[in-house]
Amino acid sequence: MPIRELTKAEEEIMRVLWQLQKGFVKDVLTELPEPKPAYNTVSTIIRILEKKELVGYRAYGKTHEYYPLITEEEYRRFQTEQLMANYFDNSLKKLVSFFVKDKNISLKEADEIIKLLNQQKDQ
Repeated sequence: MPIRELTKAEEEIMRVLWQLQKGFVKDVLTELPEPKPAYNTVSTIIRILEKKELVGYRAYGKTHEYYPLITEEEYRRFQTEQLMANYFDNSLKKLVSFFVKDKNISLKEADEIIKLLNQQKDQ
């Protein structure tokens, strides 16, 4: 199943699972910031992530230990591709141009970007 965009709540739960690598609902709940959602809310969101095939589990009787089925890097790549497709016509040049103009990238940051691009070119 292809990766689908996550809601803000789903992404927050995934970030915790990526950090923990595996955990029970109570473990995820412990890592969430205040005000903490209800246990049932976290459990429901995790089950939704399971249906989206982004989270797997091991059953221990009635208790489930959950773990991510995709890496944070895989989701970051998906999000970047979505951003480029939806807002920048799949053009890396347009994306970089946006950040250069809108975010006032410093000369140091621009130099680091150029170094990264040159490293990729040399590979």
